Amino acid sequence: MGNTNKLCEIDMLKVNEIFYSIQGEGQRAGTANIFIRLAGCDLTCGFCDTEFESYKKMNNDKLLEALKEYDCKNIIWTGGEPALQLTEEILLYFGTQGYYQSIETNGSNKLPDGLDYVALSPKVAEHVIKKNFVKVNELRYARHKGQGIPKPSIEADYYYLSPIFGEADQENILHCIKLIKENPEWRLSIQMHKLLKIL
Repeated sequence: MGNTNKLCEIDMLKVNEIFYSIQGEGQRAGTANIFIRLAGCDLTCGFCDTEFESYKKMNNDKLLEALKEYDCKNIIWTGGEPALQLTEEILLYFGTQGYYQSIETNGSNKLPDGLDYVALSPKVAEHVIKKNFVKVNELRYARHKGQGIPKPSIEADYYYLSPIFGEADQENILHCIKLIKENPEWRLSIQMHKLLKIL
């Protein structure tokens, strides 16, 4: 089930940046990945700290050429909101090249088939999540000190609370720890790439 409301031509991606680093959060934290940040997002979150508007257009072959610079077969599609651009054809192309493909999504759009791992950090209402998903690998809810425990509308293999980084970092972290101690089925996901000051 691909999203027909694409921001780009078929097999032509608006790529904001490509970089090689470790995953900083969630179940796959600490693993080496090639991050492909796609331009554009359909939401405006007040705590978003990512520049995702600039881009260059790349087709599959040109993007594959760029990926071969790195000795790694793990891709994380991120953004912005990568679901606005990805298609089954694009995922199949990189899958047949041996790449393990993860996505970080806000939940506002259905995802095309072909992904190996879905990390959903909901930024929309639960009824929208329920319409677009049945189950994901991980749910990762951003939380600040004024918010309670989430009530997910779908299932996941792993459930995370992620403190919002900003003016009240320590308070948000302690609040998430308190929520997790009260609800031990949840786990803490710290954005360690920000703590380590790496991409």
